[in-house]
Amino acid sequence: MLKDITLGQFFPGNTVVHRLDPRAKLLAVILYIIALFNAKSVLTYGIIIAVLALCIIASKVKLRSLTKGLKPIYIIVVFTAIMNLFFTGGTPVADVWLLRHVTYEGMVAAVYMILRIILLIMGTFLLTYTTSPIALTDALEHLLAPLKKIHVPVHELSMMMSIALRFIPTLIEETDKIMSAQKARGGDFESGNIFQRAKALVPILVPLFISAFRRADELAMAMECRCYHGGEGRTALYVLRYKTADYLVLIGFVLLTAGMITLKHLGL
Repeated sequence: MLKDITLGQFFPGNTVVHRLDPRAKLLAVILYIIALFNAKSVLTYGIIIAVLALCIIASKVKLRSLTKGLKPIYIIVVFTAIMNLFFTGGTPVADVWLLRHVTYEGMVAAVYMILRIILLIMGTFLLTYTTSPIALTDALEHLLAPLKKIHVPVHELSMMMSIALRFIPTLIEETDKIMSAQKARGGDFESGNIFQRAKALVPILVPLFISAFRRADELAMAMECRCYHGGEGRTALYVLRYKTADYLVLIGFVLLTAGMITLKHLGL
């Protein structure tokens, strides 16, 4: 299960999507999410799926890598579907036992909700797969730059988010090593009910926290040795500049979002 968590991973490449300005990609994902939450019909969801498929093909990221990242949220997807099935009012499917609580409207709502969660996660994962943590930090800092006027520590916030995103795969790998070591000593993490499995994971937390704090201390010392004192007066090795492709992508996603909102108000 831990190996299926791909959040924070970056797959280097030289595709059109990889070469886009990170600010454009970040804004495009925000517009994509707004458009997704305004999708209410088969037509609008079909358009969203087509756009996401086009982005995946352009990025050359394997579909298997995106679907692999969905495995840890299967429980959430199933729970959401059940809640929509049984707690959405409408016409009952049949007057038999549990089916009398299941409505046609609930089935449609469950399908749409599952699609929304899957498309949301795949779209956001595509951003981290095609953008390095350093590029994401620069993009966040540039986009949040106006907040500096009200003394918001934009650089420090962006750096913290980038470090947190970067350390997710590292901590997952560390957890996997600890679990393997405990299994070699007789630890059992797979048998029993869900509560027994959760209890068996408690001994992993202590060495994991110790490892995390040790890595954080080493990172802090490394930054101090390199005279890091925050964002004041710092320059960037690579200056971000929008290109024609970035403007075209942003225009396309603005039109997508506007189209979704328009179709929603038209009831389509």
